Amino acid sequence: MSDDTIRLATVGRIVRRRGRLLAVLAVLGALVGYGASLVFPPRYTTSASVLLPGAWEERGLLTQAEIASSSVVVDRAADTLDWDGVDGGELRERVSAKVSDGNIIEISGTADTPERAQRLADQVVEQYVGFAARVVGDTTDPEAAARPEELRQLVQRTGRRITELADAADPGRTVESVQNRTELAKLRTALQEAVAELNEADPAGTGSGPVVMGPAARPDGEAPPTRLQLVVGGGLSFFLLAVVGHLAAARTSRRLRTEPEIAAALGTAPLGTVDVSAEAAEHRPEARGARARIRRLLGVDVRWDLPPSDTVGDEEGRRIRYRRVCARLRDRSPAPRRLLVVVPGGDVIALPAAERLVAEAGDEPRLRVVEVSVALPTVPDRGDESGALVVLSAGSWTAEELAGVREACADAGHTVVGVVLAGPAPARAARSAGRPRDTAAPALAVGADTRGGPA
Repeated sequence: MSDDTIRLATVGRIVRRRGRLLAVLAVLGALVGYGASLVFPPRYTTSASVLLPGAWEERGLLTQAEIASSSVVVDRAADTLDWDGVDGGELRERVSAKVSDGNIIEISGTADTPERAQRLADQVVEQYVGFAARVVGDTTDPEAAARPEELRQLVQRTGRRITELADAADPGRTVESVQNRTELAKLRTALQEAVAELNEADPAGTGSGPVVMGPAARPDGEAPPTRLQLVVGGGLSFFLLAVVGHLAAARTSRRLRTEPEIAAALGTAPLGTVDVSAEAAEHRPEARGARARIRRLLGVDVRWDLPPSDTVGDEEGRRIRYRRVCARLRDRSPAPRRLLVVVPGGDVIALPAAERLVAEAGDEPRLRVVEVSVALPTVPDRGDESGALVVLSAGSWTAEELAGVREACADAGHTVVGVVLAGPAPARAARSAGRPRDTAAPALAVGADTRGGPA
Protein backbone atom coordinates (compact mmCIF):
# COMPACT_ATOMS: atom_id res chain seq x y z
CA MET A 1 0.00 0.00 0.00
CA SER A 2 2.88 2.37 0.76
CA ASP A 3 4.11 2.16 -2.83
CA ASP A 4 0.70 2.20 -4.52
CA THR A 5 -0.95 5.20 -6.09
CA ILE A 6 -4.02 6.39 -4.22
CA ARG A 7 -7.05 5.91 -6.46
CA LEU A 8 -10.73 6.64 -6.08
CA ALA A 9 -11.29 2.93 -5.64
CA THR A 10 -9.10 3.06 -2.53
CA VAL A 11 -11.18 5.87 -1.07
CA GLY A 12 -14.35 3.96 -1.95
CA ARG A 13 -13.00 0.89 -0.15
CA ILE A 14 -12.37 2.99 2.96
CA VAL A 15 -15.90 4.38 2.88
CA ARG A 16 -17.41 0.95 2.31
CA ARG A 17 -15.46 -0.97 4.94
CA ARG A 18 -15.17 1.75 7.59
CA GLY A 19 -18.58 3.33 7.00
CA ARG A 20 -19.71 3.13 10.63
CA LEU A 21 -16.54 4.74 11.95
CA LEU A 22 -16.72 7.51 9.35
CA ALA A 23 -20.38 8.10 10.16
CA VAL A 24 -19.63 8.42 13.87
CA LEU A 25 -16.78 10.86 13.19
CA ALA A 26 -18.98 12.91 10.85
CA VAL A 27 -21.66 13.18 13.54
CA LEU A 28 -19.00 14.17 16.06
CA GLY A 29 -17.75 16.87 13.70
CA ALA A 30 -21.30 18.15 13.22
CA LEU A 31 -21.69 18.40 17.00
CA VAL A 32 -18.43 20.33 17.22
CA GLY A 33 -19.69 22.71 14.54
CA TYR A 34 -22.96 23.16 16.41
CA GLY A 35 -21.05 23.92 19.60
CA ALA A 36 -18.97 26.49 17.74
CA SER A 37 -22.17 28.16 16.54
CA LEU A 38 -23.29 28.51 20.15
CA VAL A 39 -19.97 30.05 21.20
CA PHE A 40 -19.93 32.52 18.31
CA PRO A 41 -23.31 34.32 18.06
CA PRO A 42 -24.87 34.93 14.63
CA ARG A 43 -23.78 38.00 12.71
CA TYR A 44 -25.72 40.16 10.25
CA THR A 45 -24.12 42.34 7.59
CA THR A 46 -25.53 45.11 5.42
CA SER A 47 -24.02 47.94 3.36
CA ALA A 48 -24.74 51.42 2.02
CA SER A 49 -23.24 53.14 -1.04
CA VAL A 50 -21.72 56.63 -1.38
CA LEU A 51 -21.13 58.35 -4.74
CA LEU A 52 -18.13 60.63 -5.20
CA PRO A 53 -18.93 63.18 -7.94
CA GLY A 54 -16.27 64.35 -10.35
CA ALA A 55 -13.26 62.73 -11.95
CA TRP A 56 -11.31 60.48 -9.53
CA GLU A 57 -8.24 58.36 -10.00
CA GLU A 58 -8.07 54.85 -8.57
CA ARG A 59 -5.59 55.93 -5.92
CA GLY A 60 -7.90 58.67 -4.76
CA LEU A 61 -10.85 56.29 -4.52
CA LEU A 62 -8.81 53.84 -2.44
CA THR A 63 -7.85 56.69 -0.15
CA GLN A 64 -11.50 57.60 0.34
CA ALA A 65 -12.32 53.97 1.17
CA GLU A 66 -9.59 53.98 3.82
CA ILE A 67 -10.99 57.19 5.26
CA ALA A 68 -14.50 55.70 5.42
CA SER A 69 -13.27 52.84 7.66
CA SER A 70 -10.71 54.89 9.58
CA SER A 71 -10.74 55.31 13.34
CA VAL A 72 -11.77 58.97 13.03
CA VAL A 73 -15.03 58.10 11.28
CA VAL A 74 -15.77 54.89 13.23
CA ASP A 75 -15.07 56.48 16.62
CA ARG A 76 -17.52 59.26 15.86
CA ALA A 77 -20.11 56.68 14.83
CA ALA A 78 -19.52 54.78 18.09
CA ASP A 79 -20.03 57.96 20.11
CA THR A 80 -23.28 58.64 18.30
CA LEU A 81 -24.63 55.08 18.64
CA ASP A 82 -23.56 54.79 22.30
CA TRP A 83 -24.02 51.01 22.53
CA ASP A 84 -23.30 49.41 25.90
CA GLY A 85 -19.96 47.62 25.96
CA VAL A 86 -19.11 48.54 22.38
CA ASP A 87 -16.40 51.08 21.68
CA GLY A 88 -14.72 52.36 18.57
CA GLY A 89 -12.03 49.69 18.66
CA GLU A 90 -14.59 46.90 18.48
CA LEU A 91 -16.62 48.67 15.80
CA ARG A 92 -13.53 49.03 13.59
CA GLU A 93 -13.48 45.24 13.31
CA ARG A 94 -17.11 45.27 12.16
CA VAL A 95 -16.84 48.08 9.58
CA SER A 96 -15.31 47.74 6.13
CA ALA A 97 -15.27 49.86 2.98
CA LYS A 98 -14.39 49.01 -0.61
CA VAL A 99 -14.47 50.68 -4.01
CA SER A 100 -17.32 49.43 -6.17
CA ASP A 101 -18.09 50.17 -9.82
CA GLY A 102 -17.38 53.73 -10.89
CA ASN A 103 -16.90 56.31 -8.16
CA ILE A 104 -18.97 54.37 -5.62
CA ILE A 105 -17.69 53.43 -2.18
CA GLU A 106 -19.57 50.61 -0.45
CA ILE A 107 -19.50 50.79 3.35
CA SER A 108 -20.52 47.62 5.26
CA GLY A 109 -21.42 47.11 8.90
CA THR A 110 -21.76 43.87 10.90
CA ALA A 111 -23.68 43.47 14.17
CA ASP A 112 -25.45 40.81 16.21
CA THR A 113 -28.95 41.86 15.07
CA PRO A 114 -30.32 43.08 11.72
CA GLU A 115 -31.44 46.37 13.26
CA ARG A 116 -28.02 47.13 14.71
CA ALA A 117 -26.28 46.24 11.45
CA GLN A 118 -28.52 48.66 9.58
CA ARG A 119 -27.99 51.47 12.10
CA LEU A 120 -24.23 50.91 12.11
CA ALA A 121 -23.88 51.11 8.32
CA ASP A 122 -26.07 54.23 8.09
CA GLN A 123 -24.25 55.95 10.92
CA VAL A 124 -20.80 55.27 9.46
CA VAL A 125 -21.97 56.62 6.10
CA GLU A 126 -23.33 59.74 7.78
CA GLN A 127 -20.11 60.36 9.69
CA TYR A 128 -17.98 59.75 6.59
CA VAL A 129 -20.00 62.22 4.49
CA GLY A 130 -19.78 64.83 7.22
CA PHE A 131 -16.07 64.32 7.71
CA ALA A 132 -15.39 64.48 3.95
CA ALA A 133 -17.41 67.70 3.68
CA ARG A 134 -15.42 69.29 6.49
CA VAL A 135 -12.16 68.26 4.86
CA VAL A 136 -13.24 69.72 1.51
CA GLY A 137 -14.46 73.00 3.04
CA ASP A 138 -11.44 73.46 5.34
CA THR A 139 -9.42 76.53 4.28
CA THR A 140 -6.73 76.24 6.90
CA ASP A 141 -4.44 74.73 4.29
CA PRO A 142 -2.19 77.61 3.04
CA GLU A 143 -1.94 76.19 -0.46
CA ALA A 144 -5.70 75.67 -0.76
CA ALA A 145 -6.40 79.19 0.54
CA ALA A 146 -3.80 80.79 -1.75
CA ARG A 147 -5.41 79.56 -4.96
CA PRO A 148 -8.47 81.89 -4.91
CA GLU A 149 -6.33 84.82 -3.74
CA GLU A 150 -3.85 84.34 -6.55
CA LEU A 151 -6.70 84.22 -9.01
CA ARG A 152 -8.11 87.53 -7.73
CA GLN A 153 -4.70 89.19 -7.88
CA LEU A 154 -4.22 87.94 -11.41
CA VAL A 155 -7.59 89.34 -12.41
CA GLN A 156 -6.78 92.72 -10.84
CA ARG A 157 -3.38 92.97 -12.49
CA THR A 158 -4.80 91.95 -15.81
CA GLY A 159 -7.59 94.47 -15.49
CA ARG A 160 -5.16 97.29 -14.72
CA ARG A 161 -2.99 96.29 -17.63
CA ILE A 162 -5.97 96.24 -19.96
CA THR A 163 -6.98 99.70 -18.77
CA GLU A 164 -3.49 101.07 -19.31
CA LEU A 165 -3.31 99.65 -22.78
CA ALA A 166 -6.75 100.90 -23.64
CA ASP A 167 -5.86 104.43 -22.51
CA ALA A 168 -2.58 104.44 -24.37
CA ALA A 169 -4.07 103.09 -27.58
CA ASP A 170 -5.26 105.50 -30.28
CA PRO A 171 -8.30 104.83 -32.41
CA GLY A 172 -6.23 102.43 -34.52
CA ARG A 173 -4.67 104.80 -36.92
CA THR A 174 -1.16 103.50 -36.38
CA VAL A 175 0.53 100.10 -36.32
CA GLU A 176 1.30 100.46 -32.60
CA SER A 177 -2.34 100.80 -31.74
CA VAL A 178 -3.18 97.62 -33.60
CA GLN A 179 -0.41 95.77 -31.71
CA ASN A 180 -1.69 97.04 -28.38
CA ARG A 181 -5.16 95.84 -29.09
CA THR A 182 -3.80 92.44 -30.13
CA GLU A 183 -1.87 92.13 -26.85
CA LEU A 184 -5.00 93.08 -24.96
CA ALA A 185 -6.94 90.25 -26.59
CA LYS A 186 -4.19 87.77 -25.71
CA LEU A 187 -4.24 88.81 -22.06
CA ARG A 188 -7.97 88.32 -21.86
CA THR A 189 -7.64 84.87 -23.43
CA ALA A 190 -4.88 83.92 -20.96
CA LEU A 191 -7.06 85.02 -18.08
CA GLN A 192 -9.96 82.83 -19.20
CA GLU A 193 -7.72 79.80 -19.69
CA ALA A 194 -6.17 80.20 -16.25
CA VAL A 195 -9.55 80.31 -14.56
CA ALA A 196 -10.73 77.24 -16.49
CA GLU A 197 -7.60 75.22 -15.62
CA LEU A 198 -7.90 76.11 -11.95
CA ASN A 199 -11.50 74.93 -11.85
CA GLU A 200 -10.59 71.64 -13.53
CA ALA A 201 -7.61 70.97 -11.25
CA ASP A 202 -9.62 71.49 -8.04
CA PRO A 203 -12.53 69.04 -7.74
CA ALA A 204 -13.62 70.83 -4.57
CA GLY A 205 -14.14 73.93 -6.61
CA THR A 206 -17.33 72.43 -7.96
CA GLY A 207 -18.83 72.78 -4.52
CA SER A 208 -20.28 69.18 -4.49
CA GLY A 209 -19.29 66.44 -1.96
CA PRO A 210 -20.10 62.74 -1.42
CA VAL A 211 -23.69 61.76 -2.13
CA VAL A 212 -25.45 58.98 -0.17
CA MET A 213 -27.23 56.71 -2.63
CA GLY A 214 -29.75 55.45 -0.09
CA PRO A 215 -30.06 53.97 3.39
CA ALA A 216 -28.71 50.51 4.18
CA ALA A 217 -31.12 47.64 3.71
CA ARG A 218 -32.07 45.55 6.73
CA PRO A 219 -30.41 42.11 6.32
CA ASP A 220 -32.77 39.16 6.11
CA GLY A 221 -30.19 36.42 6.80
CA GLU A 222 -27.10 35.68 8.86
CA ALA A 223 -23.66 36.48 7.57
CA PRO A 224 -21.49 33.44 6.85
CA PRO A 225 -20.56 31.22 8.50
CA THR A 226 -24.11 30.41 9.55
CA ARG A 227 -25.03 27.71 12.03
CA LEU A 228 -25.94 25.31 9.23
CA GLN A 229 -22.63 25.97 7.50
CA LEU A 230 -20.71 25.31 10.72
CA VAL A 231 -22.57 22.05 11.31
CA VAL A 232 -22.11 20.80 7.74
CA GLY A 233 -18.52 22.04 7.61
CA GLY A 234 -17.66 20.33 10.89
CA GLY A 235 -19.11 17.00 9.79
CA LEU A 236 -17.43 17.16 6.38
CA SER A 237 -14.09 18.19 7.88
CA PHE A 238 -14.06 15.27 10.32
CA PHE A 239 -15.08 12.88 7.54
CA LEU A 240 -12.28 14.05 5.22
CA LEU A 241 -9.72 14.04 8.03
CA ALA A 242 -10.66 10.45 8.85
CA VAL A 243 -10.24 9.38 5.21
CA VAL A 244 -6.90 11.17 4.94
CA GLY A 245 -5.84 9.61 8.24
CA HIS A 246 -6.61 6.13 6.90
CA LEU A 247 -4.60 6.79 3.75
CA ALA A 248 -1.67 8.21 5.71
CA ALA A 249 -1.69 5.28 8.14
CA ALA A 250 -1.73 2.79 5.27
CA ARG A 251 1.17 4.52 3.54
CA THR A 252 3.31 4.65 6.66
CA SER A 253 2.40 1.19 7.97
CA ARG A 254 5.10 -1.45 7.82
CA ARG A 255 2.78 -4.39 8.41
CA LEU A 256 2.98 -7.07 5.74
CA ARG A 257 -0.21 -7.70 3.79
CA THR A 258 0.60 -10.11 0.96
CA GLU A 259 1.46 -13.80 1.10
CA PRO A 260 4.87 -13.48 -0.65
CA GLU A 261 6.01 -10.73 1.75
CA ILE A 262 5.02 -12.72 4.83
CA ALA A 263 6.67 -15.92 3.55
CA ALA A 264 9.88 -14.05 2.76
CA ALA A 265 10.00 -12.53 6.26
CA LEU A 266 9.68 -16.01 7.81
CA GLY A 267 12.15 -17.53 5.37
CA THR A 268 9.77 -20.26 4.25
CA ALA A 269 7.18 -21.09 1.62
CA PRO A 270 3.45 -20.33 1.72
CA LEU A 271 1.24 -23.41 2.09
CA GLY A 272 -2.09 -21.77 1.40
CA THR A 273 -4.87 -19.69 2.85
CA VAL A 274 -7.73 -20.67 5.16
CA ASP A 275 -10.80 -18.89 6.49
CA VAL A 276 -12.30 -18.20 9.90
CA SER A 277 -15.89 -17.18 10.55
CA ALA A 278 -16.54 -13.90 12.30
CA GLU A 279 -18.49 -15.72 15.03
CA ALA A 280 -15.51 -17.92 15.84
CA ALA A 281 -13.26 -14.89 16.26
CA GLU A 282 -15.80 -13.03 18.39
CA HIS A 283 -16.15 -15.96 20.80
CA ARG A 284 -12.47 -15.95 21.68
CA PRO A 285 -11.85 -14.79 25.28
CA GLU A 286 -9.61 -11.94 24.11
CA ALA A 287 -12.39 -10.66 21.84
CA ARG A 288 -15.05 -10.36 24.55
CA GLY A 289 -13.88 -7.22 26.35
CA ALA A 290 -15.43 -3.79 26.20
CA ARG A 291 -12.67 -2.54 23.92
CA ALA A 292 -13.26 -5.38 21.46
CA ARG A 293 -17.01 -4.73 21.47
CA ILE A 294 -16.43 -1.04 20.74
CA ARG A 295 -14.10 -1.97 17.89
CA ARG A 296 -16.75 -4.24 16.39
CA LEU A 297 -19.45 -1.60 16.90
CA LEU A 298 -17.40 1.05 15.07
CA GLY A 299 -16.19 -1.39 12.45
CA VAL A 300 -12.49 -0.76 13.10
CA ASP A 301 -11.90 -4.50 13.33
CA VAL A 302 -12.61 -4.66 9.59
CA ARG A 303 -9.44 -4.47 7.52
CA TRP A 304 -9.78 -2.26 4.46
CA ASP A 305 -6.21 -2.27 3.14
CA LEU A 306 -5.81 -5.97 2.35
CA PRO A 307 -5.74 -7.08 -1.29
CA PRO A 308 -9.01 -8.67 -2.44
CA SER A 309 -9.29 -12.41 -2.88
CA ASP A 310 -11.79 -14.94 -4.14
CA THR A 311 -14.65 -15.79 -1.79
CA VAL A 312 -15.32 -19.41 -0.91
CA GLY A 313 -18.90 -20.27 -1.69
CA ASP A 314 -19.79 -23.00 0.84
CA GLU A 315 -18.53 -24.98 3.82
CA GLU A 316 -17.32 -27.83 1.65
CA GLY A 317 -15.06 -25.51 -0.28
CA ARG A 318 -13.64 -24.09 2.91
CA ARG A 319 -12.98 -27.59 4.28
CA ILE A 320 -11.16 -28.45 1.07
CA ARG A 321 -8.73 -25.57 1.69
CA TYR A 322 -7.86 -26.90 5.15
CA ARG A 323 -7.36 -30.41 3.76
CA ARG A 324 -5.09 -29.15 0.99
CA VAL A 325 -2.91 -27.40 3.56
CA CYS A 326 -2.69 -30.65 5.51
CA ALA A 327 -1.74 -32.52 2.35
CA ARG A 328 1.05 -30.07 1.62
CA LEU A 329 2.30 -30.49 5.17
CA ARG A 330 2.52 -34.28 4.70
CA ASP A 331 4.54 -33.75 1.52
CA ARG A 332 6.98 -31.29 3.15
CA SER A 333 7.54 -32.82 6.60
CA PRO A 334 9.40 -36.11 7.10
CA ALA A 335 8.04 -38.95 9.26
CA PRO A 336 7.11 -38.95 12.06
CA ARG A 337 4.90 -36.06 11.10
CA ARG A 338 4.70 -34.06 14.31
CA LEU A 339 4.67 -30.31 13.92
CA LEU A 340 4.43 -27.34 16.23
CA VAL A 341 1.83 -24.77 15.08
CA VAL A 342 3.09 -21.31 16.09
CA VAL A 343 0.48 -18.55 16.36
CA PRO A 344 1.44 -14.93 17.22
CA GLY A 345 -0.12 -13.92 20.51
CA GLY A 346 -3.25 -11.79 20.24
CA ASP A 347 -4.09 -12.87 16.69
CA VAL A 348 -7.79 -13.71 17.16
CA ILE A 349 -8.12 -14.78 13.54
CA ALA A 350 -5.11 -17.10 13.36
CA LEU A 351 -5.82 -19.01 16.57
CA PRO A 352 -9.26 -20.40 15.51
CA ALA A 353 -7.73 -21.26 12.13
CA ALA A 354 -4.90 -23.17 13.80
CA GLU A 355 -7.33 -25.08 16.03
CA ARG A 356 -9.45 -26.11 13.05
CA LEU A 357 -6.31 -27.08 11.15
CA VAL A 358 -5.42 -29.42 14.01
CA ALA A 359 -8.89 -30.96 13.88
CA GLU A 360 -8.79 -31.44 10.11
CA ALA A 361 -5.26 -32.92 10.15
CA GLY A 362 -6.03 -35.62 12.74
CA ASP A 363 -2.90 -37.76 13.22
CA GLU A 364 -1.39 -37.07 9.79
CA PRO A 365 0.37 -34.85 10.61
CA ARG A 366 -0.07 -34.47 14.34
CA LEU A 367 -0.13 -30.81 15.27
CA ARG A 368 0.25 -28.94 18.54
CA VAL A 369 -0.74 -25.27 18.85
CA VAL A 370 1.30 -22.74 20.86
CA GLU A 371 0.88 -18.97 21.12
CA VAL A 372 4.05 -16.91 20.98
CA SER A 373 4.40 -13.28 21.99
CA VAL A 374 5.85 -11.24 19.14
CA ALA A 375 7.36 -8.76 21.61
CA LEU A 376 9.46 -11.44 23.34
CA PRO A 377 9.03 -14.58 21.21
CA THR A 378 9.78 -17.81 23.03
CA VAL A 379 9.09 -21.17 21.37
CA PRO A 380 9.12 -24.48 23.31
CA ASP A 381 12.22 -26.59 22.75
CA ARG A 382 12.08 -29.29 20.17
CA GLY A 383 10.68 -32.57 21.40
CA ASP A 384 8.95 -35.01 19.12
CA GLU A 385 8.17 -32.27 16.59
CA SER A 386 10.04 -32.25 13.31
CA GLY A 387 9.36 -28.59 12.50
CA ALA A 388 7.16 -25.57 13.03
CA LEU A 389 4.19 -24.28 11.05
CA VAL A 390 3.36 -20.58 11.43
CA VAL A 391 -0.30 -19.55 11.18
CA LEU A 392 -1.15 -15.84 11.19
CA SER A 393 -3.43 -13.22 9.67
CA ALA A 394 -2.29 -10.82 6.98
CA GLY A 395 -1.74 -7.15 7.72
CA SER A 396 -1.12 -7.67 11.45
CA TRP A 397 2.64 -7.98 11.82
CA THR A 398 5.78 -6.27 10.58
CA ALA A 399 8.78 -7.92 8.98
CA GLU A 400 10.83 -7.36 12.14
CA GLU A 401 8.23 -9.10 14.31
CA LEU A 402 8.03 -12.08 11.98
CA ALA A 403 11.81 -12.27 11.82
CA GLY A 404 11.82 -12.47 15.61
CA VAL A 405 9.37 -15.41 15.49
CA ARG A 406 11.56 -17.14 12.93
CA GLU A 407 14.68 -16.67 15.06
CA ALA A 408 12.81 -17.97 18.13
CA CYS A 409 11.89 -21.10 16.21
CA ALA A 410 15.50 -21.55 15.15
CA ASP A 411 16.75 -21.12 18.73
CA ALA A 412 14.35 -23.84 19.88
CA GLY A 413 15.59 -26.19 17.15
CA HIS A 414 12.51 -25.95 14.93
CA THR A 415 12.67 -25.50 11.19
CA VAL A 416 9.84 -23.39 9.80
CA VAL A 417 8.29 -25.70 7.21
CA GLY A 418 5.68 -23.24 5.95
CA VAL A 419 3.26 -20.46 6.68
CA VAL A 420 -0.54 -20.46 6.48
CA LEU A 421 -2.51 -17.24 6.24
CA ALA A 422 -5.90 -16.95 7.92
CA GLY A 423 -8.54 -14.43 7.03
CA PRO A 424 -11.96 -13.57 8.48
CA ALA A 425 -15.25 -14.14 6.74
CA PRO A 426 -18.50 -12.15 6.88
CA ALA A 427 -21.03 -13.56 9.30
CA ARG A 428 -23.60 -14.13 6.55
CA ALA A 429 -21.21 -16.45 4.74
CA ALA A 430 -20.83 -18.60 7.83
CA ARG A 431 -24.58 -18.72 8.43
CA SER A 432 -25.23 -19.75 4.85
CA ALA A 433 -23.24 -22.89 5.49
CA GLY A 434 -25.80 -24.00 8.09
CA ARG A 435 -23.32 -24.39 10.96
CA PRO A 436 -23.94 -23.26 14.56
CA ARG A 437 -22.70 -19.84 15.61
CA ASP A 438 -20.24 -21.30 18.15
CA THR A 439 -18.56 -23.50 15.52
CA ALA A 440 -15.45 -22.14 13.90
CA ALA A 441 -16.66 -22.44 10.34
CA PRO A 442 -14.34 -20.44 8.01
CA ALA A 443 -15.76 -18.60 5.06
CA LEU A 444 -13.23 -16.49 3.20
CA ALA A 445 -9.61 -16.69 2.17
CA VAL A 446 -6.95 -14.40 3.51
CA GLY A 447 -6.81 -11.04 1.82
CA ALA A 448 -10.57 -10.68 2.02
CA ASP A 449 -12.19 -7.38 2.69
CA THR A 450 -12.59 -7.80 6.45
CA ARG A 451 -10.24 -8.64 9.26
CA GLY A 452 -9.97 -9.30 12.93
CA GLY A 453 -7.04 -9.43 15.24
CA PRO A 454 -4.64 -6.68 16.09
CA ALA A 455 -5.10 -3.42 14.28
